[in-house]
Amino acid sequence: MLATLYGRALDSARPNSVLHDGAAAEAVARLDYDFPGTGMTTTSAVGVAIRAWQLDEWLREFLAEHPRATVLHLACGLDTRAHRTSPGPGVRWVDVDLPDVVALREKVLPPPGGDYRLVGASATSAELWESIEGDRPAAVVFEGLSMYLSGAEVEEIVRRATGRFPSGELMFDAYGSLGVRLQKLVPPVRRSGAVLKWSLDDPAAPEAWGLKLLDSVRSTEMPMQDRLPRAGRAQLKVVSMIPGLRDVGRVVRYRFPA
Repeated sequence: MLATLYGRALDSARPNSVLHDGAAAEAVARLDYDFPGTGMTTTSAVGVAIRAWQLDEWLREFLAEHPRATVLHLACGLDTRAHRTSPGPGVRWVDVDLPDVVALREKVLPPPGGDYRLVGASATSAELWESIEGDRPAAVVFEGLSMYLSGAEVEEIVRRATGRFPSGELMFDAYGSLGVRLQKLVPPVRRSGAVLKWSLDDPAAPEAWGLKLLDSVRSTEMPMQDRLPRAGRAQLKVVSMIPGLRDVGRVVRYRFPA
């Protein structure tokens, strides 16, 4: 959570910033933490920003079609998506994370205004889903969450979403199986002590849970890669040519009902 916050803040300070996430930079300034110790580099920071930008763009497209919708942002951490995407007055936005994360968020990030709610709960808890009104189309967004769950927990989130809302979309990022096996080579993952579990090699596989795949973009194929430092662009070019490595991560977008 703190590594990706720092990444968005680093990106915001660059002349060719992807996200221009000034709120992230302000949150970093409010926290007494060894952010350089996360292992986040300029290249990985821009990569974090590009991934967030892609999910933001999909969400904006959904809200343009559904101006009266619910956005359920799971594992929101210290992400400023509700600030960046500027949802309209007809959007109900619910940010969700564990209670200790919510307590920290309330200290360092101001609420974005509008019909906004911040909930301290597990993304898989039945109580959370029962507390969210199911009267509108919904976009369920989660970034940096799926890989820390089991396959059964990811499926549970999908089935709760499709059972709660009349229609909508799910948007999230996922690691491929090789990415999970190589997790200790990623400094922010290694230094945090986190353990990655679930992987997604075939983006069509979740269609078995009642979804329809709309988009799948590999990390090596995302837009705005010209914003990466020169060394990062060269590294990405090499990785994109190696089978397996080019599938270590992706962002995906699904519609329901299928």
